[in-house]
Amino acid sequence: MKTVDVVVIGAGQAGLSAAYHLQHRGFVPVTRAAAGDATFVVLDADQGPGGAWQHRWQSLKMATVNGIHELPGYAVPEADPTASSRDVLPAYFDAYERRYALDVQRPVRVTSVSRSDAPEATSAADDARLIVETDTPHPDIPQAANGHSGAWLANYVINATGTWTQPFWPHYPGQHTFAGRQLHVHDYVSADEFAGQRVIIVGAGISATQLLEEISWVADTFWVTRDEPVWVERFSEPDIIASLAEVEQRARQGLPSKSVVRVTGMHRTPWIDRADARGVLVRHPLFERIEPGGVRMPDGSFEPADVILWATGFRAALGHLAPLRLRTPEGGIRVAEGRSLDQPNLFVIGYGPSQSTVGANRAGRDAVRAIVTERGAKTQTPNTR
Repeated sequence: MKTVDVVVIGAGQAGLSAAYHLQHRGFVPVTRAAAGDATFVVLDADQGPGGAWQHRWQSLKMATVNGIHELPGYAVPEADPTASSRDVLPAYFDAYERRYALDVQRPVRVTSVSRSDAPEATSAADDARLIVETDTPHPDIPQAANGHSGAWLANYVINATGTWTQPFWPHYPGQHTFAGRQLHVHDYVSADEFAGQRVIIVGAGISATQLLEEISWVADTFWVTRDEPVWVERFSEPDIIASLAEVEQRARQGLPSKSVVRVTGMHRTPWIDRADARGVLVRHPLFERIEPGGVRMPDGSFEPADVILWATGFRAALGHLAPLRLRTPEGGIRVAEGRSLDQPNLFVIGYGPSQSTVGANRAGRDAVRAIVTERGAKTQTPNTR
């Protein structure tokens, strides 16, 4: 295995923020390190830079994209509001990686993170290092010579894998019988593919309302949500603080992560106002079952459909952490201030209260601060006087 001080998993907003702050604090990409350097490596499963932005639908424009925040030290360039976010933002991420020479290694998919039970641990208080297994062998370590030829042995791991690769599909009675098309927002390309059809849109979040407004221009839309949406004209600072505190408390307790939007309510955005003005922002209760030609509503009525679009969110992509056995019975992992409470040399950022882009930036910075402080404390010579 290759040894490194810090492995960063993921090169989205949170991962690049962590890499920037590592380098700012004196860590060197392992590809350029000399003897004695503190080192890091960023592993990214995508083919190119851009994180989840490179996978968004083409019609998501810079004028309507939600939650852009610049990466640390480098502003988002001026862009045409009508330009596609998946063209502008991946290019920005690419320029950022090159500007700071972060040497992101891709495509490298992390398959597991496990404890090493390192024999060099000198006391019970020392955390065993972590083995980060990947699907990509190191070019200078022959496969036959080492069973861990694609692995890294790390003192710390900063997990920044986000949610895009884990779309959430609810299960409903009769779902498998539907004769039309079902897709998740994850796989949405363009409203044009639904022209002239009847589309049921399921969900109450940002993606659901954006796509409702967009698709309703070319198709007959029918919008359903589990609960009545809560529209908020503006968020006060106390409301935001209280909402973040609730999300943070859930993460600390190991409860399943809840998005900040679900806690705060939905901001009254321009696309919501446009849909409302055109009479398409009509919410219906969630159906009770799915049938071959559509859905059966709670009052017994039937709504025909050609397409069901599930705008039902995403879950944190944490499957590779399974060997650490951090899942609580409730299904989450216990995280406080971006750090695993049950595996202290693991940071989980872009999770819980740090899901937003600005929150991811801060989480990357705070994780590195904690690592630097802890490393300094461990290397200080004890005062024996």
